[in-house]
Amino acid sequence: MLSNWDKWMAKRHKKIKLRCQKGIPPALRGRAWQYLSGSRVKMDQSPHKFDELDSMAGDPKWLDVIERDLHRQFPFHEMFVARGGHGQQDLFRVLKAYTLYRPDEGYCQAQAPIAAVLLMHMPAEQAFWCLVQICEKYLPGYYSEKLEAIQLDGRILFALLRKVSAVAYKHLSKQKIDPILYMTEWFMCAFSRTLPWSSVLRVWDMFFCDGVKIIFRVALILLKYTIGSTEKLKSCQGQYETMEKLRAIDPKYMQEGFSYPRDCGIAHHRAGCGT
Repeated sequence: MLSNWDKWMAKRHKKIKLRCQKGIPPALRGRAWQYLSGSRVKMDQSPHKFDELDSMAGDPKWLDVIERDLHRQFPFHEMFVARGGHGQQDLFRVLKAYTLYRPDEGYCQAQAPIAAVLLMHMPAEQAFWCLVQICEKYLPGYYSEKLEAIQLDGRILFALLRKVSAVAYKHLSKQKIDPILYMTEWFMCAFSRTLPWSSVLRVWDMFFCDGVKIIFRVALILLKYTIGSTEKLKSCQGQYETMEKLRAIDPKYMQEGFSYPRDCGIAHHRAGCGT
């Protein structure tokens, strides 16, 4: 597939989607993400751009913030465990390069775990272009200073929740819990800081294949199965208890093998709300 990518994308995209749903083989995951996202084409169109950005000094305002965040990203992973190690160095290079590539946007802390996951699967240059695609194609506006896009998608998520789980919707409405309070890290980090690692990889396989609607679907499932029944709400009557439950979701709902009834309504995404 990867050796004849354009042909497969043009004529047999459904087959690619089915392969992604099964889970991309670990040995091919990094390459597949690059092809699915279009970052490989973008990199080939600007062959020396990353080297150019990498050689530049960068804005001290962003460099200081990035430096402080490096040790917080997957601190127990072998790539990032050593302060100043090659993993942290590459993470710094990728994030710095992005601030130079998009100086109007700069750096957002949620980009660090995204870039770290990419670096676990590909070299720095490829990770940079994949990050560019995530920020510009998949999650546009998410990392801007005012977070307008994430607020909009929070409202869309809440509207979709009404169709998927009226119980969860009514409870969150009653408690006046704004979506931004529980879904920001889910969406901005593409669940990389929420789900077990095996589940993160499966979600990302489909995220690169189908886009942000996958993030919506996962979020709706977590909300439905965490606070979507009268029985579950007995232990979270107030705002604080509800937020605690959403911060510590039952692990069984986050496992790679968790299955749910296909008629539960998780078929819509942003288009379902007319956007």
